[in-house]
This record gives sequence, structure tokens and C-alpha cells, in this order.
Amino acid sequence: MAEDAVARRLVIHGRVQGVFFRATLRGVAEQAGVGGWAVNRADGTVEVLLEGSVEAVERVTEFAHQGPEHAHVERVEVSDRTPEGRARFEIR
Repeated sequence: MAEDAVARRLVIHGRVQGVFFRATLRGVAEQAGVGGWAVNRADGTVEVLLEGSVEAVERVTEFAHQGPEHAHVERVEVSDRTPEGRARFEIR
């Protein structure tokens, strides 16, 4: 794992389920070289774990604040986590 690796947990609120949010986010993460996962939660939010370089994680976090075309992001809760060496991004 790179020394500059960071991990960040996001909880995305709004119209974020049923609009291809997780699939689009996975594409953005893979393009940026970010590992982690995304999952729909029962409360209608999407929870995401991102891991990679500071710049790459920031790029994906910025995308999460807008989402794909049909999403409407109301707010994003962001918290730092300890990197675990995740290299792949998966949808759960």
C-alpha cells in the first residue's frame, strides 16, 4: 500500500438509489484507481468506502457530491478511516 494512501467513508443522502449511483461511482473509482465498495442502505442512502491516493479519493468524493445524471444529492457525510489496502472497487 502506498504511503500516501487514505481511506474515506461517505454516506450519501438524497435521491441516490435506483439512479445507477453505485455503478457510475464504481466507474469513476476504477478510472481514478480507487478501491473500496458501495452499498445501498435500508434508509435510502448509499454508503461508500474509498481507498487510494489523496488526489484520487478526492476526485471520487467530488463526484459523490453530484452523482450521476438522475440523482439528486442532498448531502454527503464524510469521515476518515484507516486504509486497509483495498485495490478493487465492488458493489455490495
